[in-house]
Amino acid sequence: MFTIIIGNFLHAVADVLNMALTIYMWIIIARAVLSWVNPDPYNPIVRIINQITDPVLFRVRRHVPAVFGGIDFTPIIVLLAIYFVQAFFVQSLKDLAVKLTM
Repeated sequence: MFTIIIGNFLHAVADVLNMALTIYMWIIIARAVLSWVNPDPYNPIVRIINQITDPVLFRVRRHVPAVFGGIDFTPIIVLLAIYFVQAFFVQSLKDLAVKLTM
């Protein structure tokens, strides 16, 4: 009985984590698209998107050399990392949840 509760809890955590990562992935994509059009930096939506994505992108930029002709590949790297976390960690949580509920 108790393992079913833990299994359902882990499944819910995996679903919420997956949803949060998907939303963050779309925010990263929006940031990349906005960088192509050079938006007004005082626009509230642009400021929110920058505030949400800057901490992660700056950490990745410290480790990625800027030798690629001025093209910023950090959003792609972050998107790949999010995809990896979704495919590995979230799916592992879901598999563990299924095993616990059996």
